[in-house]
Amino acid sequence: MNQPPEPGHGSRQTLLPFVIPSIISDGGERYPPFFDACVAGGIGGSTADFIMHSVDTVKTRLQGQPHNRAHKYTSMVQAYKLIGKQEGIMRGLYAGVTPAMIGSIPGTTLYFAIYELTKRTLNNLSVPEVASHLTAGSLGDLAASFIYVPSEVLKTRLQLQGRYNNPHFISGYNYKNTWHATKMIVKYDGFGALFHGFRATILRDVPYSAIQFACYEQFKKFAQRNFIQPGEQLPISIDMVTGSLAGGIAGAITTPLDVMKTLLQTQQSSNSKKKPVVSPSTTTTLTTTAPNTTPKLIEPPVKHYSGIIDGMIYNYKSQGLSGLFRGIGPRVFWTSLQSSIMFVVYEQVLHLQANLREKGEWPPSKAAERFV
Repeated sequence: MNQPPEPGHGSRQTLLPFVIPSIISDGGERYPPFFDACVAGGIGGSTADFIMHSVDTVKTRLQGQPHNRAHKYTSMVQAYKLIGKQEGIMRGLYAGVTPAMIGSIPGTTLYFAIYELTKRTLNNLSVPEVASHLTAGSLGDLAASFIYVPSEVLKTRLQLQGRYNNPHFISGYNYKNTWHATKMIVKYDGFGALFHGFRATILRDVPYSAIQFACYEQFKKFAQRNFIQPGEQLPISIDMVTGSLAGGIAGAITTPLDVMKTLLQTQQSSNSKKKPVVSPSTTTTLTTTAPNTTPKLIEPPVKHYSGIIDGMIYNYKSQGLSGLFRGIGPRVFWTSLQSSIMFVVYEQVLHLQANLREKGEWPPSKAAERFV
């Protein structure tokens, strides 16, 4: 049922082109079993997110530091060393890892489920491969966004804050833990604040996922044609290269949207119960010490962005292209390695599941039968 329909054969596929997922179906020769792909995707995605979390923290600090003050972090390496030295690994570089994992495990599992279901259905309908991969990646990310966006908001704020009562970085936040952060955000900014930057996240992640998976599928197909014999397994090194290239390309293209996602998710709501106050002395000092400074440079401590377009225009006008591509180095580094790790783990888990199926020990329902 998972094979493309043969011309001239009427059949069940013509009557029912929609692929029905099953925990016991094997997917035929063309695809891995649907259940196996979901489990492998969840393990691969969450493993990669955990390993690369510290790099994501550095990227968040680089993007989220106030641009109207002297920048504390100037490069990826300098920021990584400084955060680790001043704040430590778990409370500094791995700040926000709890909400990240809470969203990553179910989010990536759901993503792979929708991706595989959509890809197989569209392929059965003879949709061109690239189009089916782009569509499947977009729909998978759109479905998973309702799980990972709230966790992304919590993760991003905790990454920007660092440890509780952090004297080393001014973020505007001071949460004790994930639960405390959730309560404070809902109390002061409203429940909707957990979905701050939702549109920016969708506009970043939908094209990112579509480009990443379309590139990976094409790179993998190229590698299978040129580097191995039919039926052989691709070596891990090839999986690493194809995954890394796919993630790096997608990450670079979507960096401006990633910048805006970070800024929108870390700002307080415009109708927050606690408004920032502009100190009159700050404005006076700026005017006194720099009498020839144009009014454009006299800005409030915090710029509130009304949306994606407003934020991109403001950053471009105030900082040029560098403002839109802040943190592109750590982002491409992160997306390349994260994508590489995810696809390597994904492929290896699929091979493990295939071996267990041959032994009758997978899926879990098969293994359970031995004890019943």
